[in-house]
Amino acid sequence: MSASMAEYLKQDMECEGLLECIHGLKELDKEVFRTLTQTDEPLTIDEIADAVDRERSTAYRAVQRLLQSGFIQKEQVNYEQGGYYHVYHPTDPEQVADEMQRTLNDWYAKMGQLISEFRQKYDSEITIDGEHS
Repeated sequence: MSASMAEYLKQDMECEGLLECIHGLKELDKEVFRTLTQTDEPLTIDEIADAVDRERSTAYRAVQRLLQSGFIQKEQVNYEQGGYYHVYHPTDPEQVADEMQRTLNDWYAKMGQLISEFRQKYDSEITIDGEHS
């Protein structure tokens, strides 16, 4: 169940809380992201699964959510004899921060619009002295 904005504002939130708050990511997603940021080299799905002690398919789902949210990037590595595999690495923090700022700005504009609609709807139904018209 998602928390209300008032509940989020009351929490002592750390920067990783943005992953959950803005993108709805899960604890495993945050663990995978931390793992990728703490390594010098990109990791395969199998390496990620080992690092977070989860099944490959579970790690893969977390990686997919991180890819969709833009927090990580996927690269193809080609074998000399043919074939390929994928590795994953964190997106540049500046790009991630810029995207989160855009998302927050969009959300702020939408909330402002909804608040304006609320005022228009209910101000027209209540007079200044509190009686209904």
